[in-house]
Amino acid sequence: MPRWKDLPDGLDPQVGEFVAQLRRIVDGDGSSLATLADRTGYGKASWERYLNGRLLAPKGAVVALAEVTGTDPVSLITLWELAERAWSRSELRQDNATEAVRLSRARTVTAPAPGPRGPAAGPAPTAARPTRRPTMFLAGALGVVVVAVGAFLLTDGGPAERNRTAAVTPAPSAASPRSLPPGVLCAGSDCTGKDPEETGCSGEHVTTADSITVGTTLVEVRYSDTCGAAWGRIVRAVRGDTVRVTVGPVRQSGAVTTVGDTIAYTPMVAVGEPGEMSACAELASGERGCT
Repeated sequence: MPRWKDLPDGLDPQVGEFVAQLRRIVDGDGSSLATLADRTGYGKASWERYLNGRLLAPKGAVVALAEVTGTDPVSLITLWELAERAWSRSELRQDNATEAVRLSRARTVTAPAPGPRGPAAGPAPTAARPTRRPTMFLAGALGVVVVAVGAFLLTDGGPAERNRTAAVTPAPSAASPRSLPPGVLCAGSDCTGKDPEETGCSGEHVTTADSITVGTTLVEVRYSDTCGAAWGRIVRAVRGDTVRVTVGPVRQSGAVTTVGDTIAYTPMVAVGEPGEMSACAELASGERGCT
């Protein structure tokens, strides 16, 4: 059985080349993912994602891998820089496509169904006709009610009867547990305080909800509708730059602590909508700003 899974379809060639080099290094070292996690300080689940092309390894993980395997870090970091730019371009395209779909759906207006039309003005008919009464169907434990609109009783055509409507709004059912896609490990409040990469809430399940540039650093609010959570991220950052988010009494922060790293992000906070959160950055230069 092959040790590695096939790389995702559509993966940028530069990212694919970088992942292939990581695989060669790990294969040459002979370490298991558990051993690799123990030696580098990056989790086993993270390395599985890095080496299967599901998530781009951060620069710190690349440097750690080079150190524990005796690999020249210079050429490996050069490959990572090319892959990081390609990954960012791909992420931006995905965010733009997701936003376009969201806006398209928001513009779609469903026309309301026409209501029942009352009988024409005039004397009541003398001949009685069959009367259609509202019929209700109960569909299982969800309590979904489908109601057929009834016609007016021709034998009682007064104002009260003409103004009656048979439209019934289904009663809300109890919230069911969120069904999570494969690889996603949390949702809602269960995600608060957890790493979005470790739990699978990043990658294809995340969009950039808001952003601002402070100096040359990009500050973002990252939102996963799948996980019902958001977090802050800084890109093009330097050592000493920090990012923080606050939602009610919950506050999370992250920082660039290693020379050469350019990205940092906070743990997640459960939110109903991305607008509930803003991300703030405080740079090593003293500049500050919030989305």
